[in-house]
Amino acid sequence: MATPMYREPPTEPSGPTRWVEPGPLWAGGVATAVVAALIALAGVLITRWLFGMYVLSAAGAALVATALMHLLLLTTPRPQVFFGWIIVLATLVAVVFPFSTTAPLEQKLATAAVNLVLGIAIGTLTMQVAARAVRRRRASSGYQPNPPQSRTPGDQYR
Repeated sequence: MATPMYREPPTEPSGPTRWVEPGPLWAGGVATAVVAALIALAGVLITRWLFGMYVLSAAGAALVATALMHLLLLTTPRPQVFFGWIIVLATLVAVVFPFSTTAPLEQKLATAAVNLVLGIAIGTLTMQVAARAVRRRRASSGYQPNPPQSRTPGDQYR
């Protein structure tokens, strides 16, 4: 006679299934800020204007992007998708904005080009750092499968 084997159905793990390690995220955010400041510095040295404020603004933008990513990681289901859209749209605004000023066309084009490179750098670096800062929890529902019953003589199996 066969003995029915009962298995408990798996249950959903309690609590969030991912967590963010803020140390690596913010270390990457600070590194991104340094890269953004250096991109802005290179752009300023090439174009020769708005030196100090522009470099600090680029570093600040990288730190704001890191804060935004941290918030999205903690609150939204697909944080990198939303972050990508926000960065693309913010970069578009930053690229178009210089053309609304009274600066000469060469300066407008140079600023737009630097802003485009900054947006790409900040977006890609922050997304890569965030991907490394997120850890997934393993489902530990307490479910343990029953081991198979051993065969005994006379159980109709040969």
